[in-house]
Amino acid sequence: MHDPKPLIPVIVGPTASGKTALAAELNRHLPLTVISADSRQIYRGLDIGTAKPDREILKRVPHLGIDLVDPGEQYSAGRFARDASGWLRRVEAERQAAVVGGTGFYVRALVDGLFKEPPMDVDRRDRIRQWSRTADRLGFWAARLDPAYGGGGRQRAGRTVEVALLTGRPLSFWQKRARLESRVRPWYVRLTLPRPVLHARIERRTREMLKAGLIDEVEGVLLSGTAPDAPGLDGVGYREVVAMLQGRLPKADLEDTIVANTRRYAKRQVTWFRHQLVGYPVITLDATDSPATLAGRIAQLWEERGVV
Repeated sequence: MHDPKPLIPVIVGPTASGKTALAAELNRHLPLTVISADSRQIYRGLDIGTAKPDREILKRVPHLGIDLVDPGEQYSAGRFARDASGWLRRVEAERQAAVVGGTGFYVRALVDGLFKEPPMDVDRRDRIRQWSRTADRLGFWAARLDPAYGGGGRQRAGRTVEVALLTGRPLSFWQKRARLESRVRPWYVRLTLPRPVLHARIERRTREMLKAGLIDEVEGVLLSGTAPDAPGLDGVGYREVVAMLQGRLPKADLEDTIVANTRRYAKRQVTWFRHQLVGYPVITLDATDSPATLAGRIAQLWEERGVV
């Protein structure tokens, strides 16, 4: 059956994989409006540590999803899905929209719709969650309770078991129901990098951020009245600078600490995108190629498949 929802390129990958530069190059082939699926770039005044597109890119390529809220404000994946659905409605009549970002939960909320959880017995849920934290063969039980379970770690397995036992229906049933309400049919482009290359890029980006004034940026945000534990300052890079300014982290250790924590974050992103992009086309590209080369390849593939 034909899906009437528009086909949208969704470019994902770990931090420092070159998503922003790639989108800028792809715009030369396919005029785009980028919808940023990045849970850090939503914050106003946090520019250096979130690697926001620079002014030259923003001048050439319209971006939505950047500078939405102040650093002290909460912003959820569900709110992103609602906002992004509205942006898509406005954009699709004039330009090709593309979702670009590394926040998997934002991407899932937009693509799969908002999962409206049915009522659950709170006491039973707590007991199941306590059991699932240490249960053996949790993935086995998740697969038995939901044939569509595709793996993805203990947290996902526990959630699958919990929903099936408490609602009488598998998690995939509820996700499918939510997906019917989504406005997006994704055409995934997943960027990958050999681990040594990714680590080298993370190290270089961290040095560049510190040289560009990351510490001054955080000091300015704090002086403006933002609390040190504000949601916007909880991301990698900002959290470490706050710790340094509060005397909890030696300045000599700042760069190495940011690099180490960014590597761990990137590893989680890689794992998430490897396992969670299911049910739709996925094109995997080696991001060691230049953004221009990658953009040309994507444009060719889009011309061949984007009209499906």
